[in-house]
Amino acid sequence: MSSRSSTTLDEKELAIVTKPESEGTQSSLPTPVSAVQPKPKAKASAATIIPIWIALSSAVIIYNNYIYNTLQFKYPVFLVTWHLTFAAIGTRVLQRTTNLLDGVKDVHMSKEMFLKSILPIGLLFSGSLILSNTAYLYLSVSYIQMLKAFTPVAILLIQWTFRLQEPNKKLAVIVFMISSGVALASQGELRFNLIGFLTQAAAVAFEASRLVMIQVLLHNLKMDPLVSLHYYAPVCAAINLLILPFTEGLAPFYALPKIGAAIMFSNASVAFLLNVAAVFLVGAGSGLVLTLAGVFKDILLITGSVLLFGSSITPLQVFGYSLALIGLVFFKTSGGK
Repeated sequence: MSSRSSTTLDEKELAIVTKPESEGTQSSLPTPVSAVQPKPKAKASAATIIPIWIALSSAVIIYNNYIYNTLQFKYPVFLVTWHLTFAAIGTRVLQRTTNLLDGVKDVHMSKEMFLKSILPIGLLFSGSLILSNTAYLYLSVSYIQMLKAFTPVAILLIQWTFRLQEPNKKLAVIVFMISSGVALASQGELRFNLIGFLTQAAAVAFEASRLVMIQVLLHNLKMDPLVSLHYYAPVCAAINLLILPFTEGLAPFYALPKIGAAIMFSNASVAFLLNVAAVFLVGAGSGLVLTLAGVFKDILLITGSVLLFGSSITPLQVFGYSLALIGLVFFKTSGGK
């Protein structure tokens, strides 16, 4: 979790990836817990589910930031592990009580598939979640959202490097536009922190590598966000539990009484509900509509960060991020080709 600040990790990628089959499969950007996404059985109208998804997506990021920086619970590895454990239990409860995870029956999980696909992707997912959550200890919500705009560029660069897609002039222009926008946003950041920047940059690299690996290894599997989470959550939780003693130790357990069970439970619940909303979202609208919804959500998040946490944004950042967002829309309308 998520996310990009919890186990949902990054909502912008969800908006970019969801496109009709006719647009091709190159440069697809699944959600942080998704491979190829078929339309779910249960459906909701775009007018209903998109506002819910925006609200939940924003709530996860703001809630996590509140826990880290306002409540001073600075233990991202523990929080991510808790989110993943909650999600592992939650998906299994839903599997037994609803039809939202009927897709599990269509996935024939062999030992070989687990070791060669699920485990390495889970390692990248775990690294992405831990690093992206750690970045909130050093950077503002608004600046992190701006840096995440570089994810599609990172994916394209990996694809070009490994010859999974051939470079072309149109994509090169889009890469330059997004990169320039993110660079300007970084230049305008008043409270720039090098450790936070490198941490978020590493999170983007892990996430981009994970999404490319999903394309390569799981391109024939049809797993919606909840089915994917059903498999990845326990794997990532186990990985994080192995890391926890060497990173944060027992300190988060001693700090738990100060946070309280209500906050921990509600925080994980909001993150899990975002994954449930994603199931309905993928069948609710076109890829471009979801891209624009993601852009609108980021604008709300940046505005909320300024109002709630006192983050400062400069005119140069506004211009740079606007340039990056325009590049993202061009990327979507080009079909990633």
